[in-house]
Amino acid sequence: MHRARQHAETRTRERRHRLAHEAARLMAEGGIRDYHQAKLKAAERLGFHDDASLPRNREIEDALREYQRLFLGDSQADGLRMRREAALRALEFFDRFDPRLVGPVLDGTADARTPIALQLYSDDADAVTRFLEEAGIPAESRARRLRLDRIREGDFPVWMFTAEDLGFELTVLPAVALRQAPLSSIDGKPMKRASAAQLRQLLVEDEIAGYGAAGGSTG
Repeated sequence: MHRARQHAETRTRERRHRLAHEAARLMAEGGIRDYHQAKLKAAERLGFHDDASLPRNREIEDALREYQRLFLGDSQADGLRMRREAALRALEFFDRFDPRLVGPVLDGTADARTPIALQLYSDDADAVTRFLEEAGIPAESRARRLRLDRIREGDFPVWMFTAEDLGFELTVLPAVALRQAPLSSIDGKPMKRASAAQLRQLLVEDEIAGYGAAGGSTG
């Protein structure tokens, strides 16, 4: 009985591993951005239909990082740095709204299709609209549902536009949300976010790490 249970647990772990890596591949190659959609599509492709085999979002994110490192290499790193540099310019541009960078560009899993996601904070949601209009930036308006904490959630305005041949998404949140980040859809914890100063430091650290890797490869 004990051996049978161990065998079942091992099989479930193997399935979760395979599903996580297949979902990561679908996200990297197919442009799927939603973790839940990716895991369901992976399960359909592999013929796994038990919920116990479905990987957590964090497992898929880890598999995605591994996939990008193995198959994209320098192109991934170069594209990520370009997006982070563009994000820094955007953070400086929207400085009056206490902006923060969030999402794949910050956590390092962004690809060529990933928009740069910023959160702007203002109790006057129309202030961002006026700012975009005054700057001559045509933007498309949408809404996004976010959980501010374990109790509160709501739909918040999102402005989408293109600049420097890159996509940007601005989510406008109430000023109080600056105290604690909204909860991540990946793991339910407060989102990682970065101010301009923090992103500037991250770029410096990336550059130092890049020099170290280059030196190591020639030594």
